[in-house]
Amino acid sequence: MTGLLNKPMTMDEFRTSLKRHSLKATAQRLAVHEAMMALGHASADMVCDYLASSGSAVKVNTSSVYNILSQLALTGIYRHRLSANNKMYFDVNSARHIHLYDLSTHTFRDLPDDEFSEMVFAKLGRKRFKGFKIENVDVQILVRPTQKSSKK
Repeated sequence: MTGLLNKPMTMDEFRTSLKRHSLKATAQRLAVHEAMMALGHASADMVCDYLASSGSAVKVNTSSVYNILSQLALTGIYRHRLSANNKMYFDVNSARHIHLYDLSTHTFRDLPDDEFSEMVFAKLGRKRFKGFKIENVDVQILVRPTQKSSKK
């Protein structure tokens, strides 16, 4: 199966998704989604920095951005990821996929390998763990830049 790495929701799709979850399409939520479409994986601080540097007319503080991102993750519109430095990042791509996590920069990148993702989910999805039901499989590969790539 291919095509699991979906693209971020367009603004119209985002508005529809908010409505489906009984949330209003506020200017703040729309601005946060716009920033997330550009960033892909981001913390609340990163979204605030993006909004400030982009000249956004919407003013929103970091705690409000964090609350918006958390709410969107709870609904399944976004996903959340905890980094090795205990910082919460959010992922605009809610489809099943694999992440490369850079331990030196604490950044996430999507790894576009649908075949591997499906293989892992199919294998683990059949496993039985007494008292638990597998809801999802989240694969994160920890990496560090090689000396050659870190010089670039």
